[in-house]
Amino acid sequence: MARSDRLMRLLEALRRLPKPVTAIRLAAETEVSTRQLYRDIATLRAGGVLVDGAAGYGYTLTEDPALPPQSFSRLEIEALMLGVASLGDLGDDALTTAGRNALARIVATLPDRQARQAAHATIRSWRPAEPRAVVTIDLDLLREACWDEFSVRIAYRDTHERRTEREILPLGMSYSPRTLMLVAWCLVRGAYRTFEVPRIEALERGASNFRPRRVQLLREYVTLRTAEWKMREQQTRPPT
Repeated sequence: MARSDRLMRLLEALRRLPKPVTAIRLAAETEVSTRQLYRDIATLRAGGVLVDGAAGYGYTLTEDPALPPQSFSRLEIEALMLGVASLGDLGDDALTTAGRNALARIVATLPDRQARQAAHATIRSWRPAEPRAVVTIDLDLLREACWDEFSVRIAYRDTHERRTEREILPLGMSYSPRTLMLVAWCLVRGAYRTFEVPRIEALERGASNFRPRRVQLLREYVTLRTAEWKMREQQTRPPT
């Protein structure tokens, strides 16, 4: 691992883990020996990062010059903590880890009083344990396709167990407690389609780039679906 990447992982661990963090725990988090960990702590300190503590006691990040100071209200802190905690119920492992790391960076910039409020947030997220459909494809590739606006080729098995192969323009994903949905423009059908991501059996990068059409396609999709929902609501509304 490159030295800069290793030091970044060490900073992330110091921000995220309960204080003080032992050298053994930090070494495990950054996948180095304890001897190397001591050298990396010294390197951070030489670079201006204030790390309190010592071997045998544990370490605490007291000032992080890489991050500007921030301030939030008590309720804003509660909202941030609740939002990231909910990722564990809704998101995949990579998304959950990213949210926790981002939150750790935010908390590291808070004044002491607000950092204590974050550590003792009073609002919690709880959902009954429900089986979630298992995703087998590379979600990182699917997210990259949405962000960078390139097509993907998929093999999809629908609820009737019919298997089709097609090339799509992925527009966005929607998490729910039970599954993950993908909104896309299907190049085979020439229409919008929604796919249950766990039912996608194969995924690979396609040949088409649709930048900068994603935002416009999403707007058209939302407009179309909103009109359908309003019409359905009018049809089911009892006569006055």
